[in-house]
Amino acid sequence: MKKALKSFFSSLRFKLSASDSFLFTGYYKRFYNPKPGTLESTLSAYSKKVGETFTVVQVGANDGINHDPIHKFIKRDRWNGVLLEPQKYVFDQFLSKLYKNHPNLSVLNAAMGAENGEATIYKIGFSEARWATGLTTFDRPTLEKAFTSGHVQRKCTKDNTSIPTDESKHIVEEKVRIISSASLLKEYNISKVDLLMIDTEGFDYEIIKFFQIEINAPQMIIFEHSHLSEVDYTECINHLKNNGYDVKKDGPNTAAIKSELNEYPDYFNQ
Repeated sequence: MKKALKSFFSSLRFKLSASDSFLFTGYYKRFYNPKPGTLESTLSAYSKKVGETFTVVQVGANDGINHDPIHKFIKRDRWNGVLLEPQKYVFDQFLSKLYKNHPNLSVLNAAMGAENGEATIYKIGFSEARWATGLTTFDRPTLEKAFTSGHVQRKCTKDNTSIPTDESKHIVEEKVRIISSASLLKEYNISKVDLLMIDTEGFDYEIIKFFQIEINAPQMIIFEHSHLSEVDYTECINHLKNNGYDVKKDGPNTAAIKSELNEYPDYFNQ
């Protein structure tokens, strides 16, 4: 019963958002009030400050709504930009439908890389539930670790599904389009990026390097660090600081903002 109700409300929320229902957008315009000093509060204030020109590049958008900290702001403030999601099923069934009424926001069935081309992603082979698609990665060992740590088993138990005895069905491959940051910005005529949002299951630091932040200089960067090694995370933080960013670790994510634009000391200087 609980699972059915959760599925119903998740579906209803998606439909309200996709249709830009006043029930959905109106709530975030009139009643939404994030807790001061949080990442959501900072994003909300930043979005309102920039206004209708706010531009985002999101790498690893998944379905665009579940566990997505920027979805409400894209809808509320009508952001511009490009959202990338390499998984074709997720892209076709969710992301492309969610933003079909946003002419200034493009969705792209692709991943980011150093050069244009094609690459392989690794994904759960026996489920297309949100928890499963959220584990998709370029780094196979990261996904294998999700099995050995018991994370997949816990999700399956909660979801009332079973892991196949045939191990060849545990992890499958999918070929995806790769686009470089230079090609992306040129193709979509993007001259400035207010937010680079990354969630790529252990590949986040690579995306930061691929995006060439020393050249393209996104004003703010948010990425998931929970799958990065301590060495890679330290190197990533040093790379950000060397390129003029103030940095804040926040749960599974890290946020960075250009130091000269940092008007949010209640968040970044905690």
